[in-house]
Amino acid sequence: MGVRRTGMIGLGAMGFQMARHMVSKGFEVTGCDIAPGPVARAADAGVKIAGNAAEVGAHSDVVIVMVATDKQVKDVIVHSGLLEQMPAGGVICVSSSTSPETARELEAACDKYRIGFLDTPVVLGQEAADNGTLTVFCGGRAEAFEKAQPVLSAFGANVMHVGGCGMGQLTKTANNMLLWACMAANYEVLGLMKQMGADIPKLVGALQHSSGANWSLEKWGRSTGKWAEKDMDVALELAQHAKVAVPLSALVDQLMKGLNQDRMKALLA
Repeated sequence: MGVRRTGMIGLGAMGFQMARHMVSKGFEVTGCDIAPGPVARAADAGVKIAGNAAEVGAHSDVVIVMVATDKQVKDVIVHSGLLEQMPAGGVICVSSSTSPETARELEAACDKYRIGFLDTPVVLGQEAADNGTLTVFCGGRAEAFEKAQPVLSAFGANVMHVGGCGMGQLTKTANNMLLWACMAANYEVLGLMKQMGADIPKLVGALQHSSGANWSLEKWGRSTGKWAEKDMDVALELAQHAKVAVPLSALVDQLMKGLNQDRMKALLA
């Protein structure tokens, strides 16, 4: 028998959709969140509501964590009673974006309780979360991945084991660095073309059949336009630690601070 008892800690925009897909695939899902609105919505979707993270762990063999910051991730895993309540042999998957160092610290903490740990950040954004077609990068031990993979596949169209602990986060960082560079370039080029009188929606459509095509351009104006500056900070901190020059990414970091969905959509008007 495979895993049936699962948990979701963090029922916000992404976590709710992930939990909803888990329910729809036949998993028993116990979840919690500090905000009453997400809790009520999740309950309506069939999620069993727990009062805290420890209670989620007591009813789960695989727990997904989807909260905002490294500190929040550490709090719900190390300081909430989750590790003490979760059965030995269970697996905790952190789908939040964290630093690779945080992932390795959490794996060590889980080891003390004989609980598996995976860093499982997701990409492709809110639309993919809504549709259950996220890509999930998984870092950690093979046995933990094998146990958690069916659960992650409930909301992930591509669930990939990319190496040891921390490699999931490193893979997402690599993805983000490329994505941000494309977004900044797209914004600059589309802004110039708009000033030159181009029909931007037609231009975007035409470019999708050219060598300049990219995912960000395809989703232009439809993606949320939300990204965490902390994710960019992680990328630059990694480069500094490795003593590798990343001048393009440093410039993109500054350019991205001025971008949001409204400004992206304005080019299409």
